[in-house]
Amino acid sequence: MSTSSPVILFLHGFAESREVWTEFTREFPDQYRLLTLNLPGHGTNVHDIRDYSMEAQARYVAGQLRQKNVPQVLLVCHSMGGYVALAFAERYPEMVAGLVLFHSTALPDTEEKKSNRDKNIDFVRRHGVARFMESFIRPLFAPANRERLLEPRQLLEDIGRSTPEATVVGMLEAMKNRPDRTHVLREAAFPVLFIAGKDDVAVPIDSLLPQLLLPSQSHALLLDTVGHLGYFEEPELTRRAVVDFAGVVFGEV
Repeated sequence: MSTSSPVILFLHGFAESREVWTEFTREFPDQYRLLTLNLPGHGTNVHDIRDYSMEAQARYVAGQLRQKNVPQVLLVCHSMGGYVALAFAERYPEMVAGLVLFHSTALPDTEEKKSNRDKNIDFVRRHGVARFMESFIRPLFAPANRERLLEPRQLLEDIGRSTPEATVVGMLEAMKNRPDRTHVLREAAFPVLFIAGKDDVAVPIDSLLPQLLLPSQSHALLLDTVGHLGYFEEPELTRRAVVDFAGVVFGEV
């Protein structure tokens, strides 16, 4: 593939890894160069992580793109990956061709959610990551999908259990402390696609709808019977939305 091909970078969420994108990206058009990363502390990228902040994760992403001689990308980002992408867009706006917030938000944690992060941190420290994942993953699927999608649920639980405790705790703290980045959406010179599930307990759709009005170029896919994991719950619809959006971003439609 030509190195001049448009580049799409996929960023995974909290306690995930690049593996979550394997099936989702398998049937993408071959005119795109697809990149996936393990963010610091995740997957195989677990060496000497000292800073779990969204800003540090964004610097890592920028460094990886520079190593690969990629000047600009379409970012497709799940959940926490969206928090990283917004920090990236704030610091390196010239490197962003477009942004897909895949069950993600520019808002900071509410006080209630910060309290829940603290409770989760305490639980992980007392009981370990494996016990935490037993109760964390299942509610991320819409109720109708929790028993139907046992294989992807098992994949996410396996990835989650293999995530170091230091990463789980460090990322929970970092997500709790991230700032409001709605100004990034408001000031975006690039198009933004929001993909949201109406049964998402992690990013409630009511909190997301006002954000759709912020970018000057805003697109949205709102899905019934989908929770926080649309790339597993509705893979064909969400894949088509991302591919179509890539055509808009790169001037192919």
